[in-house]
Amino acid sequence: MPVFDFSNTTTEKKDPECTYTVFRSNETNPSPQKPILVLDNTSRRWKHHSCGVFSNPNQKSSFEFKEEDGVFPADILKIDARFVSLVKWLGENHINVRLSGQNTEDGYAVYKIRETAFGGGTKLSAEDGFLQFMIERLLASNAPTELPENEDEGEDGDNMKLTSIQSITDFMTCAGRTMPDNIRLWARRNLAVARSHEVSQEERRHAQRALSIMMNIQWKNDYFESIDPVEARRILDEELYGMEKVKQRIIETIIQINRTHTLPAYGLLLVGPAGTGKSQIAYAVARILKLPWTTLDMSSINDPEQLTGSSRVYANAKPGIIMEAFSMAGESNLVFIINELDKATNGKGNGNPADVLLTLLDNLGFTDNYMECMVPTVGVYPIATANDKAQISAPLMSRFAVIELPDYTAEEKKVIFSRFALPKVLKRMNLKEEECVIAPDGLEAVIEQFADTTGIRDLEQAAEHIAAHALYQIEVNKVASVTFDAEMVKKLFE
Repeated sequence: MPVFDFSNTTTEKKDPECTYTVFRSNETNPSPQKPILVLDNTSRRWKHHSCGVFSNPNQKSSFEFKEEDGVFPADILKIDARFVSLVKWLGENHINVRLSGQNTEDGYAVYKIRETAFGGGTKLSAEDGFLQFMIERLLASNAPTELPENEDEGEDGDNMKLTSIQSITDFMTCAGRTMPDNIRLWARRNLAVARSHEVSQEERRHAQRALSIMMNIQWKNDYFESIDPVEARRILDEELYGMEKVKQRIIETIIQINRTHTLPAYGLLLVGPAGTGKSQIAYAVARILKLPWTTLDMSSINDPEQLTGSSRVYANAKPGIIMEAFSMAGESNLVFIINELDKATNGKGNGNPADVLLTLLDNLGFTDNYMECMVPTVGVYPIATANDKAQISAPLMSRFAVIELPDYTAEEKKVIFSRFALPKVLKRMNLKEEECVIAPDGLEAVIEQFADTTGIRDLEQAAEHIAAHALYQIEVNKVASVTFDAEMVKKLFE
C-alpha cells in the first residue's frame, strides 16, 4: 500500500505523490544488507540506534528523528511490502519507536524496530510485546501478492497472545494481506460481531474467542525447504533399529519433498503389532520435517463433534480437537499424528469419528463448527498408526500410503536390548555399564522370556527391572557390580 505525501499544501490542489518504492521479500532475519526499510540520509548521518516516530502516513511518508539538537525528518526511500501496513499504523497512532540501522550508500538501512515510551507513554494495545510479536509474525510471513539489555539483543514476542479486541484489531490492521484472503475476510466479519451491541453478549464472547484462536496461528504457505537425506537417515537410525524397508520408504518421501517443495499428496499409515515403534517413526518424521506435531488418539474419540467442534448457538460451545491442535502448534504447518486409527468407534450414533478426518486428509481445507471458517490444511502432514488395517474404512485407507511394520526377530531383539534398551535405562538410573552386566546366556534368557510378545515394550520393561535389581544390590548389599546369568534372569522374572 503506497503512502502518499500531502505536505506543503497550497491553494492549488496537487495529486498525491508516493515518496518511496516497495520491494517484496521473504527474508526472516533482517540485516543492514537485507533491511526492513531504508531512510534518506543525504542531509544527515543517523546513529546506529535512533529514536523517533513515523509521521502520519496520510500526510508524509517519513520518520522524524528525535536528536539532541532537534527533530529532523527523513523520507522513506523503500520498504518491505510486508511492513507497509505496520508503518502506516505506527504513524497514525504516533507510536514512539527506536530504530536500529546502518548508514549505507543507499540510505539508512533499518533492520530492527522496537517500541519505546516517551513521557509516560503507554504500551501498544495496552499489552506488552505487541510490536515485537507483530514484527516476528510479519517476518515469518510471505510477501503479499497485493499491497494494501544489550542494545543489539533481540526482543522476544513468542509469549504474546492476542486476546483483547484492541490487540486483535491492531494485528489485523498490521498483518494486512499477509493472512490468507478467506481468513482475513472471516476475521473482519467476526470483529464486527465482537464489537456490535446489536447481538447478545454470548455471541460477542464467542466471536472474540474465535478471533483470538485464529489470529494466534501463523498461517504459512505450502512451500517446504529442502531436507538433508543424510541427516534424515541419521535421525531414523537413532530412533529405530533395523527395518530398512521402512526407512527407505521414508527417505523416498523426503526426496520427493526436496524435488517438489510441497508435501506428498498422501500421508503415511504405519501398520504393525503393538510396540514395534510406529509412534517413534512418526515423531522422527516430525523432527526430520522440522515441524511441530500433535497427537490424536482415536480410541478415545466417540463422537464426531469432538473433532469438528460445536456450534456457537450453544452457551458452552467450543472448538474441536483438530482446531485446538492448530492453536497449540501455533502454526498451520504441522505433523498430525493419528494414533489407533483402527480403534475409532461409532460412539453415540452420530457417525464414525474417523470419517471426519477425510477433509483434513484431502488437504482441501477443514471447517470447524465453532470457527465457521475453512482453514487451509495444505501444510498438514498426517501420519496414522494402526494394529489392524482391516478395521479401517476403504475411504480412509485410500488417503494414505501404507507402510507395514513387521515384528522384530529374536536376533534383532537381542541387539535392541543390549545396545539400546539397557544402556538407556542405565543412564537414566545413573548406573555404570560395569555395574550391571548381562551375560550371554542371561541375554538369551531375557529374549526367551518374552519370545511370545510383540514389539519391544516388554524388553524395555525387562531392562528397567534388571537395572533396578542391580541398583538395589549395589546400594543395600554393597556389592561392586551385578552380573545376570540365565539362572538369575529366570529367577528375577518368576
